[in-house]
Amino acid sequence: MRRAEQLNETAVVEFIILSFQSIPAIQFILFLMFLVIYISTMLGNLLIMVLVVTNQHLHKPMFFFLGNLSFLETCYTSAILPRLLASFLTNKYVISLNDCFLQYFFFTGLAGAECCLLAAMSYDRYIAICKPLHYTAIMDGRCCLLLVGGSWLNGLLASAIVTSLMPQLTFCGPNEIDHFFCDFTPVVKLSCSDTHWIELVEFILAFLFTLPPFLLTLVSYAYIGNTVLRIPSSTGRHKAFSTCSSHLTVVTLFYGTLIVVYLVPQTNTLGYLHKAFSVCYTALTPLVNPLIYSLRNNNIKKALRTAVNKYRGFDKA
Repeated sequence: MRRAEQLNETAVVEFIILSFQSIPAIQFILFLMFLVIYISTMLGNLLIMVLVVTNQHLHKPMFFFLGNLSFLETCYTSAILPRLLASFLTNKYVISLNDCFLQYFFFTGLAGAECCLLAAMSYDRYIAICKPLHYTAIMDGRCCLLLVGGSWLNGLLASAIVTSLMPQLTFCGPNEIDHFFCDFTPVVKLSCSDTHWIELVEFILAFLFTLPPFLLTLVSYAYIGNTVLRIPSSTGRHKAFSTCSSHLTVVTLFYGTLIVVYLVPQTNTLGYLHKAFSVCYTALTPLVNPLIYSLRNNNIKKALRTAVNKYRGFDKA
C-alpha cells in the first residue's frame, strides 16, 4: 500500500500549461500578436543598447542604467515568450518540472532585478536634480557598477533560494497550470505536500527584495517633486521634470500591473483579468519601455537621428 502511494506521489513529471486554450478561436491571432510583441521588444531594446554603447554623448550614468534595463528586458521577455510562441505553433503545452522551475527562476530573478534597477535609476535622478553639484562625485563609475551589479545579484539570489526549494515539493496530480508560464502561485497550488513553509519563504524574500526598492523609488520621487516645485521658473521646472518623466512612466506601468496581479485576490471570476495583466508586465512593459525612452528623451532621439544620418551617409558612399 505504501509503495503504491509513493508511485502515485511521484507520478507527475511534467506540467500542462493551459495558456489561452480556453479561447481556441483566436489562437492564431494571439500567436501573431505575441510574435509582433516579441520581435518589436527585441529590436527596440537592442537599438537602445547599441545607441548607448556607440554614442559618446550617452556615456553617462543615466544611460548606463538605461542600457542595462534594455538588456534586462530582452532577457526577461525571452524567458517566457519563445516557449509560448512555440506552444502556439506545435500545439504542445507540456513542460517538464525542471524546465518549469528554470523558467520560474529566470522570470522571478529578472523581475526582482528590474525592481532594484528601477530604484537605482530613481536614485540617480534624485542625485541629479536634488544634489546636482555632487552628482559627478557620487555617481562615478564604481557607484554605477555597484548599483547595477547589486540589482542583478539581489534579484537572482532571491529567485535562486525559492527555486532551490521547489523540487522538494511533491506533485501527484492534477498537473494543469492555469497560466501561460510557470509562476509561483499556479505551480505551488498543484503540490499535494505542505506548501506553507515555501510560501512563507517566498513572501519573506519578496518583502525583503522588492519592498525596499519600491520605497526607495517613492522616497526619491517625493524629494524630486519637492525640489522641482521649488524651482522658480516654469521652464526650469519643465526641464527638471522632463529628465525623469520617462523613468516615472516606466515605474508606474511596471509596479501598477504587478500590484494588480499579486495583490488582487485570485478568484475564478478574475482569472482572465489576472492573465491579461500578467501579459502587461511580462510582454507589454518590455515593449513600451524603449518606446517611452526614445519618444520622450531628447538625448536618445538625438542619438537616433545621428545614427540614422551616419547610416545614410555610409549607404550613399
